Amino acid sequence: MRPDLLARLADVQAERARASLLRRLRNVELVDGATIVVDGRRLLDFASNDYLGLAQHPALREALARAAARWGVGAGAAHLLGGHRSEHADLEDALARWTGRERALLFSTGYMANLGVVTALLGADDLCVEDKLDHASLLDAAQLAGCALKRYVHGDVASAARQLRAKPDAAALLATDGVFSMDGDVAPLRELARLAHAERATLMVDDAHGLGVLGADGAGSVAEAGLTQDDVPVLMGTLGKALGVAGAFVAGSAALVDGLVQSARTFVYTTALPPALAAATRVAIDVARHEGWRRDRLQRLVAHFRAGAAARGIGVLDSRTPIQPVVVGDSAAALALSQRLGDAGFFVPAIRPPTVPKGHARLRVALSVRHAESDVERLLDALAGASR
Repeated sequence: MRPDLLARLADVQAERARASLLRRLRNVELVDGATIVVDGRRLLDFASNDYLGLAQHPALREALARAAARWGVGAGAAHLLGGHRSEHADLEDALARWTGRERALLFSTGYMANLGVVTALLGADDLCVEDKLDHASLLDAAQLAGCALKRYVHGDVASAARQLRAKPDAAALLATDGVFSMDGDVAPLRELARLAHAERATLMVDDAHGLGVLGADGAGSVAEAGLTQDDVPVLMGTLGKALGVAGAFVAGSAALVDGLVQSARTFVYTTALPPALAAATRVAIDVARHEGWRRDRLQRLVAHFRAGAAARGIGVLDSRTPIQPVVVGDSAAALALSQRLGDAGFFVPAIRPPTVPKGHARLRVALSVRHAESDVERLLDALAGASR
């Protein structure tokens, strides 16, 4: 008898529940600055990736409304079938200029961008070498490409070199997050760039959590490292984190972008982003570039949180970004700590395997310019009290 696929899903769900790994959706009913209402409770939000506080910015709302009045709500078609509007072209130009690349190409999500670029570049005879803590989309992309996939010890350039040299004659992509989404640390990009050059590999950086936060004018971790398009030929960035909107892009040479238009299936076979969203994103780039006080404020909040955590004996991972992980270890304990914080008025979800390695469950505190220093103080006091 054939297995029942839905029954199999139910078994997985039951096992996850027993292991304190069950995920559940929560209904956010209101967003008001740093405060959200979740399932009827008003909470201070320390989970959002809206690092620069742009998701509710009046100028973005106005740009979205103006463009929607002109273009309507949706693009109505894939980019290649009439969905590509002047708003998309203008946004791609702005992204290329901001990141110092020749061209940029829009994708619907960061997941789709990574799937599209990796599967377009790699085939069965090729090699992809990835950091152990790279985003799941990069791992899935390499597996979908059918190439040999090798993973190196997190942040360890010597380990990456050994993996590259395991197949010295294969075309190779060396892929890393710029800022790691669950640890908050920054990849050793200069060293990885030198390695890629020495091994004739192509370096790809997923800068989802660095864009807007790091570097001159917020151009990201690659810009902060002083690396050029020649050093990092493939740059992926998302628009739904520090920029406060949605979507993603891949930036690089004209040859890269032209090739993706032909071969990236996640670009070719999906509907274009709403033109109004593209218009709002261009405003977000302007704000991110020219309002440097937002990054300055973020850094002050990060320093405040870390100093306060140290003073209270709260262990946090080494991170200079708005992602400040408090590692608990046990999944049930992390879930219980998150629930105690919720009872105290804070939204800080527990992050558990498989999102993080087994035994490394944590609370991922995400700071934003929407927070006041008093909000951070209150969270630290609540963390210290709930951890006893």
